[in-house]
Amino acid sequence: MKLFHSPASPFVRKVQLVLIETGQSEEVELLPVSTSVTAPDSGLVASNPLGKIPALTRADGPTLYDSRVICEFLDSRAGGALYKGGWETKVLEATADGIMDAGVSMSYEKRLRPVEKQWDDWLEGQRAKILGACAAVEARWMPTLNGPLTIGHLAMGAALAYIDFRHPDAGWREGNPQLTAWQTAFESRPSMVATRPEVA
Repeated sequence: MKLFHSPASPFVRKVQLVLIETGQSEEVELLPVSTSVTAPDSGLVASNPLGKIPALTRADGPTLYDSRVICEFLDSRAGGALYKGGWETKVLEATADGIMDAGVSMSYEKRLRPVEKQWDDWLEGQRAKILGACAAVEARWMPTLNGPLTIGHLAMGAALAYIDFRHPDAGWREGNPQLTAWQTAFESRPSMVATRPEVA
């Protein structure tokens, strides 16, 4: 199997975390790719018509894309432990993915649009999504995050790390002491350390 890969992508990182935690890293080759909405990679588009990462090519089936599809496939392939929490686990994963979506949208606005065309209200709206999601996790999901490892843990770890990486002034820690403590501890997990991006 081959995984289209960019080290800064939180969605790719989530897949990498699943690979490490399920012991499948050695079975997947990373294919470095530089792609964006305005400059899609042709090799990636040939495998994923949406031109988005992550995308996982397989010898025995069509390319899988969307991180949730890939992660559930990999988990099932390894015996299916990460999704045992059922819908609760999937909602937590979706919340983390929403944080990632908002963070990536902010990154595109800041990095791809000329400064004079950047939309401050759009950026603030995406930031509000991040803060709202974090407040919801603080109020509702900490018992899950403090329990056995699930896909929710891996998704939330990747999501919050991405916000710290790209948007350190987002302020998600304010009013969320439990989630802050959890993320601080989770950052030291070997899989998180191994997948920490070094690119700017």
